[in-house]
Amino acid sequence: MGKYSKLREKILSGVSDSNIDFSDLCKLLLRLGFSSRIKGDHHIFTRDGVTEIINLQPKENKAKPYQVKQIRGIIVKYRCGETDVD
Repeated sequence: MGKYSKLREKILSGVSDSNIDFSDLCKLLLRLGFSSRIKGDHHIFTRDGVTEIINLQPKENKAKPYQVKQIRGIIVKYRCGETDVD
């Protein structure tokens, strides 16, 4: 199991939402097929077939816990990354 598969499983487990590295989370979303644009410190992710728009901002070098929870919901709802993401 690679780095991003482990990160996806860590997000799905929900045990450490406040300890997810922001840059790794952004890279995971890109590997899951999302496209990104950056405006200031806002990282905005979209993907065809996903109606939600993901808007992330870093808190120091970590992702905000409520945003990780939102991403978990999107991964589950749209079954993102069920095949290998590494």
